[in-house]
Amino acid sequence: MNNFFNISAFNQDLVIFLTIDLIIAVVLLGAMRFISGLSAQVNTTDELSKQDNFAFGISLAGSIAALGIVLTGAIYGETANTYAMEAIGMLSYGLFGLLLIKIGRFIHDKVALHHLNKTELIKQQNLTVGIVDAAGAIATAIIIRAVLIWAHGLTLNTFIAIAAGFVVSQAMLVLVTRLKERNYSRNNQGDSLQHAFEQGQVALAIRYAGQVISTALAVTAASYFFVYSPETLLENLVAWLVFGLFMTLLVAILTTIAKRIVLLGINLIEEVDQQDNIGVASIEMAISISIALIMTALMA
Repeated sequence: MNNFFNISAFNQDLVIFLTIDLIIAVVLLGAMRFISGLSAQVNTTDELSKQDNFAFGISLAGSIAALGIVLTGAIYGETANTYAMEAIGMLSYGLFGLLLIKIGRFIHDKVALHHLNKTELIKQQNLTVGIVDAAGAIATAIIIRAVLIWAHGLTLNTFIAIAAGFVVSQAMLVLVTRLKERNYSRNNQGDSLQHAFEQGQVALAIRYAGQVISTALAVTAASYFFVYSPETLLENLVAWLVFGLFMTLLVAILTTIAKRIVLLGINLIEEVDQQDNIGVASIEMAISISIALIMTALMA
């Protein structure tokens, strides 16, 4: 009988902890819509229902999904010792993750895709840019989640580690974007990938989404090889960056091989770059993400 009461008390505590996490998560997800509208200086209700701005809807969906991914990192692991500490931890990680997502979007706008005015193009209902924007936010969130799981605890060192991991993630995404731009230019007589995005080539945006998300998953896979320690934080992050580069290269090679097998007989440059073939681009995206997920599972 005593064991029954102990189990009941344990379950009751668990339900309360879960309720606290879920309430904070729902509030933060709701806040993302308000913050996205504020940063874009638009009325989200008008954009979504009156203007039927699909580009804004996709961009906002990417932000909400990104925050949800980050919150899974905050929830991961054991519960806190008290309800108050659980609420503080969840809210702190959630708000910090939300801030990093917005900073990541700013870096993506000003550094990775610096020739595009994404905010204005999304207002103009450029579906391609909406997809690119959502993909960047989700890729950033995947890496932030990995760092949240890696750097456990609720201390100043933890937040420093998360911020440093965020810097690593942005460096990787900028690097991948530059490489994809160079590859596109080489295959298309010097044309600009960013200009193609501006012109609304949806297939290129879908392919790009697969590439940046698979990069984020590759960097996540690298995190399994390093143990978090505040004393060796810098060394671990440098090693993470180096190994992340290796994993990204490995995923890229395996993805290229898989594409040649799955899409045998199809000219990808002609179909995606020149004919805006969304179907082929979607298969490319699926292959990229699938290979990265498999590698992540193997590393774990």
